[in-house]
Amino acid sequence: MTGSTRARLALALAAAAALVLAATAAAGTHASGTITIGWAFDSKGAMAPFDNPALAAAKLRVRQINAKGGVAGKKLAITTCDTQNNKPAVAKSCALKLLGQGASVIFTTCDVDLAAPVVQEAINHGVLAVAPCIGTDQMGPKRFGKKGRLAFSFGNVAQDEGSAMADFAWSKGWRSAAIATDTVIVYFKDVTAAFQARWKQLGGKVVDSETYQSLGGNNVQNVVSRLNGKSSDVIVTATAGAFGALSTLVSGLRSLGNETPILNSWAGDGTYWLPKSPQVTNYWFVTFANAFGQDPVKAVNKLARQVKAATGGFITGPAAVDGVVTAIKRAHGSTKGAKLAGIMEKFHNVPTLSGKVSFSKKLHTVFGRAYRVIEIQNNKPREIRTITAKVVPKI
Repeated sequence: MTGSTRARLALALAAAAALVLAATAAAGTHASGTITIGWAFDSKGAMAPFDNPALAAAKLRVRQINAKGGVAGKKLAITTCDTQNNKPAVAKSCALKLLGQGASVIFTTCDVDLAAPVVQEAINHGVLAVAPCIGTDQMGPKRFGKKGRLAFSFGNVAQDEGSAMADFAWSKGWRSAAIATDTVIVYFKDVTAAFQARWKQLGGKVVDSETYQSLGGNNVQNVVSRLNGKSSDVIVTATAGAFGALSTLVSGLRSLGNETPILNSWAGDGTYWLPKSPQVTNYWFVTFANAFGQDPVKAVNKLARQVKAATGGFITGPAAVDGVVTAIKRAHGSTKGAKLAGIMEKFHNVPTLSGKVSFSKKLHTVFGRAYRVIEIQNNKPREIRTITAKVVPKI
């Protein structure tokens, strides 16, 4: 064998080895026989109150699954990357880093706009992209086109959530509503739109529609003044305490002596945002799980204590893991994005720690799951019931 021949052979062997390594990374498996979930999350920014608990709870769920033998004969592993308040360039770099480390599924933050850089990189590489708690129908083909078939969320789709809120309000005997829409993200806007659509189906009356903007907006107090000038049985909104406007909205109304019930989405979960004075009263929200120790499912209460959950969103991390595990099992161990997506589109009442979840070709975000309804009186939360949306309205 000549020197040139040996050199060519060495190059060929090196190329073959590189292809093997690339194939292994694409499959998301390692020599140890693991299936890797790559998780791009916001550790300290605006989405941290949602991302951190979901990730912490998911890690515990992975331990439980591995203790029972794993998935299709392999162990699960979670590898993380901090998006640093979901800066687009950092988020994209995180996605590429996780893919390069062999992630077979990519998890991302809980808002579709902020998650977009990570989702795009995952689906461009043919990898399933999963959000624990994005709440819009944009986590799928509607936002990301044909490749968006690989994108799913284990949050509740806004159409379902707003509808459940309307059903609850109607059950309370409320018949007129003033709607205050936070325009900062699509999810907030879609929840109030869905509430209004279902509210009108039920025969409810909308007496006022207002808009405001959190995350630095300065028009919340003006909305408070206008809402105070209207008479309604309930004020409906969708906004998060971490986004800055919720405490102003609630405190502003209560400081004026307005005790009208306020109904919020899952975004308004938690007690971390509650002002000390005036204390929050006549406030309700729907959520995934009870983070305050009163959930009807004992395993949920135990997990909430373990992760010191601040909101019910923590349960979406384990739910997403449960869903992906079910898809892998039904795929006989395959982690190919297209294969898993095809299976998940057919999910109907699939059991997860958060309850039964369903998807469809059109809706890649959960519908049909039971919500916990939490009431806050004098800054103290208590669960009063569960509710499941009867209708998923068009918005």
